[in-house]
Amino acid sequence: MPQSLPFRSPEHVAQVACGVSELLEVLWGRGQAAALAGPLPPSQFRALTVIEGQKRVNQRTLGAALGSRPSSVSRLCDRLEAAGLVERVASPTSRREVDLRLSRRGAAVLDEFRASRARELEAVLRSMAPAELSTLVEGLEQFQEAAAAHIGLHETGPDPEEASEATA
Repeated sequence: MPQSLPFRSPEHVAQVACGVSELLEVLWGRGQAAALAGPLPPSQFRALTVIEGQKRVNQRTLGAALGSRPSSVSRLCDRLEAAGLVERVASPTSRREVDLRLSRRGAAVLDEFRASRARELEAVLRSMAPAELSTLVEGLEQFQEAAAAHIGLHETGPDPEEASEATA
């Protein structure tokens, strides 16, 4: 990170991030209208993201990552399964537990949802200078790693885009 940037306290950065988050919600809501799969409630998007990141996850682990009560997680999983977005499968470690994994439809909906969000973001990012974009992406990558560690998501390996760039 460049030495010339002024120090910002975590509290100040959190306030700015909250403001950005609110604007992102507006942008993403606009993009969601264009998605073929229709709107995806935020709670379902968060759950699908955790399940995708873990590959397979039990409801207890999902609830911990989401910060939700077991009864809420159970109802959420019922809705996701009924919509065909997740599959319940026997746990390989316990006969008493059931794991959740993303279904093909769930992966497709998540991809489409992300693409609609990305289109809205790209429209905004095109107005920024290349140096600003570079600084932004460095900070966002570091934030992504820290946030994933904070909520207990494990890295799933190298980014496919980075891997293809490295071999090109």
